[in-house]
Amino acid sequence: MFSLSTTVQPQVTVPLSHLINVLHSLKSSVGSSSSASCKSRKHKERAADPELHCAESVWNLRELGLSDLGTQQLDELVTRVLPHLSPQEAPLAFGGQTAWRTSHLSTHSFFHNKHGFSWSRVPTPVFSRLHPSPLQSVCTDLQYQPALVQTRGFKTLRSKTRRLQSAFERPADSEGFTPSFMKGFLTRDKGIDVESLDSMVKNKNIPDGQQDAFKRGFAEGFLKAQALTQRTQDSLRRTRLILLVLLLVGLYGISKTPFISGLDSAVDPVQMKNVTFEHVKGVEEAKNELQEVVEFLKNPQKFTALGGKLPKGVLLVGPPGTGKTLLARAVAGEADVPFYYASGSEFDEMFVGVGASRIRNLFREAKANAPCVIFIDELDSVGGKRIESPMHPYSRQTINQLLAEMDGFKPNEGVIIIGATNFPEALDNALIRPGRFDMQVTVPKPDVKGRTEILNWYLKKIKVDPAIEANIIARGTVGFSGADLENLVNQAALKAAVDGKDMVTMKELEFAKDKILMGPERRSAEIDDKNKRITAYHESGHAIVAFYTKDAMPINKATIMPRGPSLGHVSMLPENDRWSETRSQLLAQMDVSMGGRVAEEIIFGHDYITTGASSDFDSATKIAKMMVTRYGMCEKLGIMTYTDLAAQSPETQAAVEQEIRVLLKESYERAKALLKSHAKEHKNLADALLMYETLDAKEIQLVLEGKTLETR
Repeated sequence: MFSLSTTVQPQVTVPLSHLINVLHSLKSSVGSSSSASCKSRKHKERAADPELHCAESVWNLRELGLSDLGTQQLDELVTRVLPHLSPQEAPLAFGGQTAWRTSHLSTHSFFHNKHGFSWSRVPTPVFSRLHPSPLQSVCTDLQYQPALVQTRGFKTLRSKTRRLQSAFERPADSEGFTPSFMKGFLTRDKGIDVESLDSMVKNKNIPDGQQDAFKRGFAEGFLKAQALTQRTQDSLRRTRLILLVLLLVGLYGISKTPFISGLDSAVDPVQMKNVTFEHVKGVEEAKNELQEVVEFLKNPQKFTALGGKLPKGVLLVGPPGTGKTLLARAVAGEADVPFYYASGSEFDEMFVGVGASRIRNLFREAKANAPCVIFIDELDSVGGKRIESPMHPYSRQTINQLLAEMDGFKPNEGVIIIGATNFPEALDNALIRPGRFDMQVTVPKPDVKGRTEILNWYLKKIKVDPAIEANIIARGTVGFSGADLENLVNQAALKAAVDGKDMVTMKELEFAKDKILMGPERRSAEIDDKNKRITAYHESGHAIVAFYTKDAMPINKATIMPRGPSLGHVSMLPENDRWSETRSQLLAQMDVSMGGRVAEEIIFGHDYITTGASSDFDSATKIAKMMVTRYGMCEKLGIMTYTDLAAQSPETQAAVEQEIRVLLKESYERAKALLKSHAKEHKNLADALLMYETLDAKEIQLVLEGKTLETR
């Protein structure tokens, strides 16, 4: 380490590295200020005087903070700091022969790159810069001979770091007298002195009586700040610990989730020994077809001996609630084989490849336990038609894996796949072809015989009156599925329990049926006598037309008790399920629908008809439109169908509308004539409804025959 020490009165000890840094800082600041001022000049000034340059600021001794030093001390300082030439070496420096130690490989090129001109262009002794630097200005004030100082324009990080370290490690010998300008640079790297509490008290001029209070408050604030810092650090430690624990638990949970391993509960087989075909009612044809599958599973050699193959898949198609799942369980129970259940939605995940992985695992487990049954409910969820979707490019992986497992390169003998769906038209064509789902079994809604069997099956599970006639309830529940009938029996049992009865009777079953068909009773609705009378004549008009029309369905019940959106209702039961209807039966249904409005017009006049017949007109208009456009029951338009009236000509549309109007008008006139001819019966039935609110078929017949009803 080298330092320059100049002993003067007063002494000033300046590290050489600090002096170099000061001079370089001055040079940089002067250059930046000069360039900034030079850029602010206008281009017109450059054009006017090409020789005009922005002169660098000249720094004198006063600006450097060295004006207080004597001449002798400055001479000694410059002598040690600045290399200079003796009078004998000076002529050589500018005459072509230099006394400096030079590198013969880069002397000329280095000078040219630094200054922009070569040695040969220098006619007179000049400085190594076009403009005087602060150091050269100092030399000028000291009247020293100009000297060439070779400095390179770059420094390595290693050398700069070493100089800074040496500057920190070398303390100043004396700080007795230092100019303010130099003092700022020489002490800029030193640490900040910490002011003591006593000195702070003195500097603040705090009275003696308040100094203790000031110190005590300062100490309390310090302790509180320290406690707050400690609490903050403890809270951060606890937060980090909690986050670390949550992260570890999350990672452990992710490693155990099904989408990593591809396994779930669907691979565990279930034994269905307690479910057989005896538990399935109302779908005899479907049971007969599935009986063959049971024989395949029980005795496969019986069929393979002749060269036949076991069926691979059975597709159950039907409306919701018809017993498709129960049939699949019955197949496994009859054959006494393992039963694997899976829903189509279980294979649909947001992670790519999870559905295909679950399909592979399901079939792997099934093949290991063959013969067995795999039941996939809601098959359309996983086996829908494949489409190109840029939003879901991997959505077809699951169905492709299912197709490969059912009929791929590897056979799966002894595994029967049963699928159930409500929308067979949504399934992919490759899935329902022979070889995958070989059999397609339709499971329709039960007919009146099937509904009777289902009702008797569920009625055996509750306490019922032996006098119950299940066939009557079955006739009044056209379109009910097995699930609907189970709900009906359950609602009747709940009603009997609420009423405090010890068994279920026909009354509770009728109540449950009406509640499902028409909604719950609205006994809290306050209806005045006038509206009750209008409703009674309206409903009795429907009943009179239905009772005296030849091809109308038999009446089951008439009531003026509000249910759901309606104020009254007349229910009719067909004797048997109607697979088709005649023209006379359709016209009879239209006449019954017109009976309510006709009764209001006859009894109360044309000006007092109500809006209660809107739903009746809807059903009548629908029947008339179907007769004209679909059934070919119009003489004028013939046996031609008109599925899309918008595509027909205006003349055809007008003709269709005219025929519908004719049918509706004729039906209205027939109902009007019938009610006028049975005005007495109409009045008696309306009075009975006002008295009893609800009348069944036997009571309606007694009233129309003129007999008196028993008091309830």
